[in-house]
Amino acid sequence: MNELIFRGKDRFRPDWTDLGPVLIVVTGELVAGHLKFHLGLGPMVLLVGGTVALAAASRLLSMRYWSRIGTDGVTVSWGFGRGRTYSWQQISWIDVSEFQGRGAPTRVARIHTTDGRRHWISTLMTSDLHPSEDFDADFRQVVDWWKHSTGPSLRVQPEKQLRDRLSPVRLAVLGTVVLAVVLFVSTVVLSR
Repeated sequence: MNELIFRGKDRFRPDWTDLGPVLIVVTGELVAGHLKFHLGLGPMVLLVGGTVALAAASRLLSMRYWSRIGTDGVTVSWGFGRGRTYSWQQISWIDVSEFQGRGAPTRVARIHTTDGRRHWISTLMTSDLHPSEDFDADFRQVVDWWKHSTGPSLRVQPEKQLRDRLSPVRLAVLGTVVLAVVLFVSTVVLSR
């Protein structure tokens, strides 16, 4: 079987729609900094420059991601170094993690290791923002590699856990509610 390589620079190409959220945040910073906090030019430049630098750094880092599937197992790199290799004997299950994001579901290939941990194959994913027409075929090839490299007794589907029921959207809503309560309580306490 041929080695499979999935690279972030092939999957996460920059798009003009990436500028929208950055422009909204920068505009909010400029308006709030000038009207509410009366910041001068220097602090405003630092604030906006820092925001743009963080956005650019995160985009460049995601383009450095890569994953390799081969005879030694699955190697995942998050942009730094050689990455982490999970041998086929360490992988007990492979599935697709699906969660809602921006209206349409995002699907990411995920491995389950024998120690109970789960790891995304970060560059094997599809979403509205980064569509991949070949996702299902690529995922099928990864599963074929896994089945070819392991025996049936090593393939054990893990049980559902609490984190399987908590999607990023549910966590965000819960975090927003907690933050609102904390801000409300601190405002009431500070106003006395």
